[in-house]
Amino acid sequence: MANLKNEKNVRPITESSLVDHQNKEHGSGIDTPIFDRVHSPADLRGLSIDELSTLCAELRQELIHTVSRVGGHFASSLGVVELTVACHKVFDTPHDRIVWDVGHQTYIHKMLTGRRHKMGKVRQFGGISGFPRREESVFDAFGVAHAGTSISAASGMLEASCLKNEERKVVAIIGDGALTAGMAFEALNHSGHLHRNLIVILNDNEMSIAPNVGALSRALSRTLSGKISTTLRRQIKLLVEKGILPRALYRALDKVEEATQGFLSTSAMLFGAFDYRYIGPVDGHDISQIIEVLECARVQDGPVLIHAQTTKGKGYTPAEQDPVKFHGIGPFSLQEKLLTEKPNAALPSYTDVFGEALVEFAQADSRVIGITAAMPDGTGLSYLREIIPERYFDTGIAEQHAVTFAAGMACEGLRPVCAIYSTFLQRAYDQVVHDVCIQSLPVVFAMDRAGLVGADGPTHHGVFDIAFLRTLPNMTIMAPRDAAELRNMLYTAIQHTDGPIAIRYPRGNASGTDIFGKPSILQIGSSEVVRSPSVSDVLILAIGNCVATSLEAAIDLSKDWGIEASVVNARFVKPLDEELLHDLVSKHKLVVTIEDHALMGGFGSAVLEFMAETGLTSGRAIIRLGIEDDFVTHGSQRELYELCKLDKNHLIDRITKALKHSLIEPLPHQFNFHQN
Repeated sequence: MANLKNEKNVRPITESSLVDHQNKEHGSGIDTPIFDRVHSPADLRGLSIDELSTLCAELRQELIHTVSRVGGHFASSLGVVELTVACHKVFDTPHDRIVWDVGHQTYIHKMLTGRRHKMGKVRQFGGISGFPRREESVFDAFGVAHAGTSISAASGMLEASCLKNEERKVVAIIGDGALTAGMAFEALNHSGHLHRNLIVILNDNEMSIAPNVGALSRALSRTLSGKISTTLRRQIKLLVEKGILPRALYRALDKVEEATQGFLSTSAMLFGAFDYRYIGPVDGHDISQIIEVLECARVQDGPVLIHAQTTKGKGYTPAEQDPVKFHGIGPFSLQEKLLTEKPNAALPSYTDVFGEALVEFAQADSRVIGITAAMPDGTGLSYLREIIPERYFDTGIAEQHAVTFAAGMACEGLRPVCAIYSTFLQRAYDQVVHDVCIQSLPVVFAMDRAGLVGADGPTHHGVFDIAFLRTLPNMTIMAPRDAAELRNMLYTAIQHTDGPIAIRYPRGNASGTDIFGKPSILQIGSSEVVRSPSVSDVLILAIGNCVATSLEAAIDLSKDWGIEASVVNARFVKPLDEELLHDLVSKHKLVVTIEDHALMGGFGSAVLEFMAETGLTSGRAIIRLGIEDDFVTHGSQRELYELCKLDKNHLIDRITKALKHSLIEPLPHQFNFHQN
């Protein structure tokens, strides 16, 4: 990436001033005279370049101050301050549409579009989302959070406007990382064919698509895409359409410009192949340059791609130096520039347990391969990358390719472990079906962030994986109750040769510490009875991290209510332990299932189907606890478990009410329906 030296429009931010701001008790504590005059994007359009430069500095300061207190997606938003301001100045939003890709970088956009006062609760329960959401603001043209969607959505919006004879500009803003998504290239191909004036801004904050070609290329791009050449081209096109000039002349003009740009820029050649006019690279932190380029782009007669080079974390030195750590963070100290320690930091996370176990098993088995789709740290594969780099593969944001790439490896006798967040594996469903399951290939799917993930909200909750995987022939699905069981499940999965196997595990710290002994191979489909009183009134069937909740509830039921509950750690969703289930269910009048997953098609559905098929539903009450038919909002995991009634207290409440209201006849014995 080019070294961006133009700092004239970035007002310096002193560390002492930021510390003072963080210590303020009321309001933002930031001196923002320009920002205080901006209540909507319309207010930007009367500001001078100097005022806009000052505004950018003020926005950056307030963002640093706010996120240091509440956490959030940080480095990405710091890097697009000038781009965001320029877009809202040049384009008539919300009539003109701005479509963001992923949405990590939209905090400045939110601050400029009427949500400044709400940023103190961003990503918190009851607060605004960390991503664009259509229901949150008319300025959020499209809801996003998964990469690679912006160009497709923007192209659809622009085409709809043309069909309705509406004059509207549409801008898609996509990062260089998201551009690795295959969907982005599909959209470039189609939108180039449609040849509307779609404007795509490539926010390149890590690596250039091509080597930097400097000021000459920028000057050339502005010349070829400027008002004079654009007006001339339009006039020639009009004469061609009237039959006065041959069509070959217009085509020749385009070819000359493309060839001239391509001579100096392989980026121009790449996007020219999609019939896009390429402008760039431009300094994404030079507000005057960006505005000039956007003004040129809006008057083009076809699709335009603007290549803007930016610095992730711009304006806050620790974030610039470590943009990975400061990508999505909790509250942190400006004085110490350290992230605030998370509770129970001594406990390992499921991600770390998985990552370290994979290295251990890979060292013992040369067939073991790790694959990630641009999430080495998030999935724990960074351990494998550091220790056995030749068996670590990062496909970029390309989940479909990652799955089929793993399938190809499995065909040749390797044991690929495809580590993808539950919510992102949704993107590769056809590949899981067609390329893995139909061929019954031994691919291991390590699905991190299964269940309710917290602050990222409905786009990131992994609550559908059981439903979309358990219908697939040849697929095995399991979920660990703790760290030790995750390690055993990974070991079991690597040894498993009879088709694909998926392990789902949650975000956060793992209970259990016995993760250093010899791993065990679990019998496929075997469950575990973790509580079995001599007299049992209710049977609780739990999966994954709901086992711990069930055990806590069972203890309290016994102590406070005189109700005894058997608890089963199901371990496997597919296949179920049918023999054990039949034995235990037949001995109980109340059966409860609990899972960190959607009720429809989930673990409880599988149990209910089994009971119905074996005649075990007759004379029994069945309670299923899980995610109702709705998308769950954002908040802390604890708040969301309570919201979805998956915490200990709600489990106890459902069980006691079922027994108290005589849903089961006859009652096994007299309960104490009042807490001691």
